[in-house]
Amino acid sequence: MTTERGSHRDSEHMSAESSTASLVGQHGEPVRVAHAGLLRELQRPSQVFSNLTPNWYASIMGTGIVAVTAVSLPWQPRGLHTGALVVWTLAAFLLVALTAAVGIRWVRDQDAARRDLRNPVMAQFYGAPPMALLTVGAGTILLGRDVLGLRVAVDLDWVLWFGGTVTGLAAAAVVPYFMFTRHVIRADSAFGGWLMPVVPPMVSASTGALLVPYAPVGQARLALLMSSYAMFGLSLLASIVVITLIWYRLAVYKTGDAAMVPTLWIVLGPLGQSIAAANLLGGVAHEALPTPYSTALQAFGVVYGVPVWGFALLWGAIAGAITIRTAREHLPFSLTWWSFTFAVGTCVLGTSELALHTGSDLFRVAAVLFYFGLVAAWITVALRTARGSLRGTLLLAAPAPPQP
Repeated sequence: MTTERGSHRDSEHMSAESSTASLVGQHGEPVRVAHAGLLRELQRPSQVFSNLTPNWYASIMGTGIVAVTAVSLPWQPRGLHTGALVVWTLAAFLLVALTAAVGIRWVRDQDAARRDLRNPVMAQFYGAPPMALLTVGAGTILLGRDVLGLRVAVDLDWVLWFGGTVTGLAAAAVVPYFMFTRHVIRADSAFGGWLMPVVPPMVSASTGALLVPYAPVGQARLALLMSSYAMFGLSLLASIVVITLIWYRLAVYKTGDAAMVPTLWIVLGPLGQSIAAANLLGGVAHEALPTPYSTALQAFGVVYGVPVWGFALLWGAIAGAITIRTAREHLPFSLTWWSFTFAVGTCVLGTSELALHTGSDLFRVAAVLFYFGLVAAWITVALRTARGSLRGTLLLAAPAPPQP
């Protein structure tokens, strides 16, 4: 995810800039943007579209997961469902608005997509748009049905699922291909963002489980279930390889640039999402498979999920300690902070599924506690992103994202 300009440079801008920025009009006269300081860091309005790189979709992922996880939470206090519906609506609006803005960027700068793909760091975040589509799609069938109706919600989710799955599989193949053939990769280059292009198929597996009951009975339903399990395996094995490389890089080359430290939390993404996928798919396996296969797949969700949940706790503790240590020195705000949201949200979802399938109070309590942490992180990051966007700071052309 792109980072803001260095902290010292930012502080100089904050102190030097007035609350109102000047732009040059058509005849050379200064034009004031807004009395409240709206976009005051930008020199011209067109810069709003110039730097909308793929990592911006992480904000939709992080927003959508807050809504989706609320539905499956073991504790359902009054108002939670309504609040989740509001958050899903916000995520859906952001998806439409950001996609339109990115489209404008690509029309104005037709080389933008290729330039991002050629960047060894930015290219990893081409996995973010598919996951944004899939997350909003899951919210559509879980929450949007309240306002759209079940039939419309299901149809819309099919569209978003196919779109997210196709682009996610493309990212899982194309980005590694560029890494293997085009990008200059150093021994210390591995970072959490390397997981971004390989995790979307796991999200497709999870959200595909929601659509299994609505698929036509017979071969179509069986194909959806089997393809979801295939994507589960694709993403799981690729994630294990990448997580191993990240562990090695941390052991040998340490944590690296402070702005990249939040991406360590992305490791929780494939862990939590795989737990959720295994249990969600196991829960609907009987819709397409006879016993004993459906029973075995349902049991697999727990047999697989509990050990992986333990490793997720270990990684969460390590990532938390490194983040606190870095924050005490200096942790500049950037879009990488959205790593604190979606990845944690997948752990909430996975823990809720384990609570459902085991009946364990341990998982019920853990899911609720994790959800509180997710909401706190989302509020913090969302407010800072909104402030940086309104000021224009996050929309400035940042230096090339640092190698870890």
